This record gives sequence, C-alpha cells and structure tokens, in this order.
Amino acid sequence: MVSAVDADATRSKPAAAKSPRRGGPVVAGLAALALVLLGWTVVTAAGLVDPLYLPSPRAVWDAFVRANSTHRIADGVDRFVVGEQNYYLWEHLLASLQRIAIGVGAAVLLGPPVGFVMGMVAPVRWLTEPILNFLRALPPLGYIGLLIVWFGIGDTSKIWLLFLAAFPPIVIATLDGVTSVKQDYLNAARSLGAGRAQVISLVVLPATLANVINGVRIATAFAWTTVVAAELNNGIPGIGGLAYIAGTQLNTPLTIACIIVIGVAAMLLDAAIAFVGTKAVPWKGKS
Repeated sequence: MVSAVDADATRSKPAAAKSPRRGGPVVAGLAALALVLLGWTVVTAAGLVDPLYLPSPRAVWDAFVRANSTHRIADGVDRFVVGEQNYYLWEHLLASLQRIAIGVGAAVLLGPPVGFVMGMVAPVRWLTEPILNFLRALPPLGYIGLLIVWFGIGDTSKIWLLFLAAFPPIVIATLDGVTSVKQDYLNAARSLGAGRAQVISLVVLPATLANVINGVRIATAFAWTTVVAAELNNGIPGIGGLAYIAGTQLNTPLTIACIIVIGVAAMLLDAAIAFVGTKAVPWKGKS
C-alpha cells in the first residue's frame, strides 16, 4: 500500500525532472565560445582570410600579452617599452573605466531626480521631454567636436560626452517608472491615510526603483559603446583610444584584443549592475 508521502514524492518527480539545470546557460555559452574559436582557428589556419583583416587567435593572444608586458621596441634594439603607447593594457582599461565612472556616476546622481520630477509634475514633463528626446537621438560623434571646442581635448570633454550618453536613458527610465505606477496602489495608500510624502516615499519610489536600475544598465552599456568616440582625440591612456590608434596603424591583432577586452569589461559591468539590482529590488517580478 502506497503512503501519502510516497504518493507526493512520486508526483513531484516529473516536476523536478522538467526543471532546467542552473548551469545550462553557462554550458551553452562556453560551447558557443568554443565553436567560435574553433571556426576562427580553422579559417585563419587555412589561409582563407588575409591576416591583415583577420589574424589568428594566437596572434591576438600574443598582442594581448605584449600589451601587458615590458618588451624590446624592436628585435636587436636594446631599448625597452612598457605595454603599448607607454601604458599597460590594464592601465588603458582602468583609465576608460575611470572616465565611465565619473560620467555615468554624474548621470546616476542627476538622472533619477530629474526623471522623478518630470513624472510627478506634468508641466515640467511637457517642457523638458522634447529636449530630452533630442539629446537621446543625437549620436555621440555628432557633438564630440563641439565638446572639444568648449572643454578642450582633455578628460573634461570625454566625461561630458559619457555623461550626455548616459543621462537621457536614466531620466527616461525613471520617468517611465513614475508614470507606470498603478493607480490602485496610490488609491490604496491614500485610503489608509497616507499623505503625499508617504505615498511618494512608500509607494512611488519603491515601484520606480526597478526601472531606475534598468535605466542605469542601459545607460552604462550605451556610455561604454561611446568610449571609443570619446577617446578619438587624446585618448591615451584609454582602451578606446588604444583600439583606435592600433587600427590606424593596421595593428589588427591589437585592435581585436582591445575589442575583446572592451566586450568582456562591458559584460562584467552589466552583470555587476544586474546583481546589485537583484539585491536592491528583491520584489521585482514577484507581484
């Protein structure tokens, strides 16, 4: 005779069997990466593409190692140089991250308050939303020249460019979060005796926080894609400036190495922000 506990265990087995493995996406991602590397190796080893256009993975790795080490400036010359352009590659990356941190950090500080005010005060939204959409539609290369005229070719113009790239997405995400708060939540809070300040702090702000974090993720990604444009002029040290200079010098292995570093850094940044978001907004997706 089957007990109730055994029956429950039997019924739970199919559900457990259907649950996806937690490591499935990681394994799939590693498999896809292995396939890309295999195809890349086969194509370059067979000589199907000129190495000037597509160097081998080994050549890219050698360029990466060279950019992170002290080496002779040329064979037979008794003169040593540091990395590339007198900086190690990690120093180039760190310089770009510092610019990102300042530019995006300023947008994170100013964007949510602006978006919140726009969402709560309709006349302010009517006046500022067209300007915001205009800034959002401008490509970074469209005003980098003007920023250089205003602020010079130093870090100030680069930081302003990254700020202008990150500011509109954060404001728009915050505005969308404020305007999408369910009216039922607001009415329920008011019916329980909550004042305007309590409604804002206990209902609107928590409901908007998830949108703000998503806006920060989008803004950081967009600013990171702008880093090469920001570092076109006097971008050394900087990973974007190094990639640009390597390309102009037809140093394709180093260019690809910089591109890979930029991509990996962007993925790690996004993962870090997503992790903070899950901790800051644990109720997201549960209501």
